[in-house]
Amino acid sequence: MILRQIFFVLFLFAVFQLKAQEKSSNFRVGLSYGFGSEFSNTDYTFENHFYKAQLYYKIKETTNFVYEVLIQPEINFGKHQLLNYYFVKPETPNFEQKRIEYMRLKEVREYVLNVGFMVRKPIGKIFSVYALGSVGPLITDTETERMSKGFAFADVFALGFTVDYNKFRFDVRPSVRHVSNAGLGSSNAGYNTKNIEFGISCQL
Repeated sequence: MILRQIFFVLFLFAVFQLKAQEKSSNFRVGLSYGFGSEFSNTDYTFENHFYKAQLYYKIKETTNFVYEVLIQPEINFGKHQLLNYYFVKPETPNFEQKRIEYMRLKEVREYVLNVGFMVRKPIGKIFSVYALGSVGPLITDTETERMSKGFAFADVFALGFTVDYNKFRFDVRPSVRHVSNAGLGSSNAGYNTKNIEFGISCQL
């Protein structure tokens, strides 16, 4: 509830900034909410929902395409459970105890800073489609059989569709997401999820 209030306040601030300026710029600010789950498998479950603040910057516009950089601080709430009892191998220290521990349902919280590059194709005056690739560091607060607690990375590839209304833009964004720690931790199997995201932004 507190997070929703914070996002609402940030969005109101952006609207007031919008009204205070007569000229538009290459910057756009927004908020989004999304949710998803793991790809079907027999090893684990992972469900998540997340909130993002967004800062867009248009770096170039041609006749057919618009190129943008996107910075997205994110907080991600996940629920994870190990399904495959034998995923934890006997060579793992205290493997029997860890099997019991990891098979409990766990809540996982991630704090992420995504930096992405977007290629947008306008369709008429108000519609557009785009492709987005982003990567960023994150901190996870929970150890699981697939991920060590602490530092990791989130990689996202998304395709999206937007509708413009005045200076506002409404966004629908299906995506795939991979989280791992690049071998920096003892466990690095990571999570793979499919997600859908809904956002609104306004031009400054």
